Amino acid sequence: MKSAYLIILTPAEKGFVVHVPDLDLYTEGADHVDAIEMARDAIGLWGISEEDAGRTIPEGKIGSFECKEDQISTLVDIDFDAYRRANDMRTVRKNVTLPSWLNTLAEKEGVNFSQVLQEGLKRRLHVPEAR
Repeated sequence: MKSAYLIILTPAEKGFVVHVPDLDLYTEGADHVDAIEMARDAIGLWGISEEDAGRTIPEGKIGSFECKEDQISTLVDIDFDAYRRANDMRTVRKNVTLPSWLNTLAEKEGVNFSQVLQEGLKRRLHVPEAR
């Protein structure tokens, strides 16, 4: 799922405080670029956490926001599926069942079962090779 969210950058003593009003998230960045990257990261992490908890991620409400004179408003786009692939690298244990003869043959050949399963799942689910 792709979305865009309004963010507000407020100058701080060092860098910027970032507010994502639609999600009531706060983060900070050392400069404009870092602040935007930190906002995207905070939104992505929040979004995949919501998905993991079974909750729906709300769409960003794109509209105007009354900024104070020193604030900057901009949009940050996020692809939650791509964010998950890039950042959620936890491993999980899966128990698989296969015929004994196939297991024996694979073990003799030194097959890495985890790698073969991952490659097969990526191919079956049409996951790009970069991940």
